[in-house]
Amino acid sequence: MDDSKIIELFFERSEQAIVELSNKYGSVCKRTAKNILGNDLDAEECVNESYLGAWNTIPPQKPDVLSSYVCRIVRNLAIKKYHSNTATKRNGAYDVVLDEIEECFSSSLSVENEIESKEITFAINKFLSSLDKESRVMFVKRYWYSDSLEDLSKAYNMSKHNVSVRLFRIRKRLKVFLSKEGVFL
Repeated sequence: MDDSKIIELFFERSEQAIVELSNKYGSVCKRTAKNILGNDLDAEECVNESYLGAWNTIPPQKPDVLSSYVCRIVRNLAIKKYHSNTATKRNGAYDVVLDEIEECFSSSLSVENEIESKEITFAINKFLSSLDKESRVMFVKRYWYSDSLEDLSKAYNMSKHNVSVRLFRIRKRLKVFLSKEGVFL
C-alpha cells in the first residue's frame, strides 16, 4: 500500500493503518531495533511501541517520508531501551557504533548545540549527498540502522577490515566537511 494511503488511514483513525504500517515497514523496524538492542523480544516491544507512537502522532503530524518517520520512532525507543538495559554496564555492540561516530561531533551539550541541530542535520545531509551511493548507503546502514560490520561485509562482498577502513575514511571526511561548514567540533 502506498504511504499516502497509510497516512490517510491514520487520519481516519482506522486500525488498518497499523496493520498496513506493519506489513510495509515492520521488518526494517525490527531489524533496526534488533541491531541496537541485540534482543528479539526487546526489539519486538520497541516496534510495537513505535506503532503506538505513530498512532498518537499521526495526526497532527503528516510525515513526508513514512518509512523515515516510523524508523526514527523505533530507533529512539530502542536507544532509550538500550540505555535502560545497559545503565550499569558498557559493552554492547551499539556502544561500538557510537564510539566510531562520536569522534565527528562535539561531546558538550548546550542550548547552542540544540539550536544548531537543524544546521548540523543540513550539513550531514549535504555531506551524504556528496558521497557515492554505495558509501552513502553503507554509512547510513552502519550509523542509522546500526548494521554490524559483519552484515555490511556480506552485503557489499567485502572483508570486515575493508568495510571498517572505508567507514573510517568516510568519518574522517565527514569531520573535515563539518569543520569547513562551520560545525565546531
